[in-house]
Amino acid sequence: MQGGVTPAPARDGFPPTRLEAEGRHQDTGAHVTAAVALGETVVSAHGDGALRLFGGDAPPREVAAHRGVVLAMAAAGPAAVVTGGDDGRLLRITTDGAVEELADFGRGWVDCVAAHGRTGLVACSVGRAVHVWRSAAARPETFEHPSTVGGLAFEPKGKRLAVAHYGGATVWERGERRWKSTKLKWAGSHIGVTWSPNGKYVVTVMQENALHGWRLRDKLDMRMSGYPAKPRALDWAGDGPHLATSGADSAVCWPFSFKDGPMGQAPLCVAHGGKQLATMVRGLPGQAAVLAGYQDGAVLMSELEEDAEDFVLRGTTGIEVTALAVTESLSHILIGDASGGVLWAPLRKGDGNARPV
Repeated sequence: MQGGVTPAPARDGFPPTRLEAEGRHQDTGAHVTAAVALGETVVSAHGDGALRLFGGDAPPREVAAHRGVVLAMAAAGPAAVVTGGDDGRLLRITTDGAVEELADFGRGWVDCVAAHGRTGLVACSVGRAVHVWRSAAARPETFEHPSTVGGLAFEPKGKRLAVAHYGGATVWERGERRWKSTKLKWAGSHIGVTWSPNGKYVVTVMQENALHGWRLRDKLDMRMSGYPAKPRALDWAGDGPHLATSGADSAVCWPFSFKDGPMGQAPLCVAHGGKQLATMVRGLPGQAAVLAGYQDGAVLMSELEEDAEDFVLRGTTGIEVTALAVTESLSHILIGDASGGVLWAPLRKGDGNARPV
């Protein structure tokens, strides 16, 4: 893949911002493992097994969920999430705090989860197996893979499920009577997966500091490399769209609006973190803009344009950003970190350090 990652100029730490001063800070004491926006509510998952629900100006609500670390979380419609934990349980949790156990796998960790709100499909992985529930079925259907599953994702329409594993990915498609599989092969370990918004491309995160993609109609391979670290965080941004990724000293955004996707195109690098590596990215809902969180705790926002100005939302804290989420109306942002710190702040307010939206 031509292009690669362009380094940003070295930059010292960022000072605190007014957005930080206007926000609510909470020290949960438990690593923030994920954050998901459900309309105007944001749900954060933690290393102590709890979920915390943030909304408006009210204090967050805590929901006891897993007996250990929450390993994965995904939205399951407008008012619920599904979660997997190292206690072997798959749970469905609503925004009113109701907890439903969908499955208990005992000593097997539920490493990955996925859900689709419109179809009602829910999937999770335990080792090499993927279990899929349909809303009308009491028992899951189970699919085995050649190695431990590294990632799960339903396509936007919800009819296909992509599974990342060693040697590539498998796409499962639901027919009238049974599921059928399509193999997408590429040597190496694949540890995460996403679909393009139009359902034409599948992209995986690789163990070797790279992304790999396939155009599904002809299985065209797309290799996106040049990262100094693994691009573990992925999100789609803008109408183009761009695939925003972590793993470099900026948010590396690959264009997918061309006939061959990003092949032959240079990525757009925005929200420059200086000497720090981005550890989390998030597309801004309904905007051609992206958020990037860094190893040093800073969070930047930038529009998806060449030479776009970077806006600092949170200054340097010294603690790695592990979760980012924004409400649907862009009213609030949640920033979670590796020590369990959470900042819940009104995104529409700020000064010169915060991008007005």
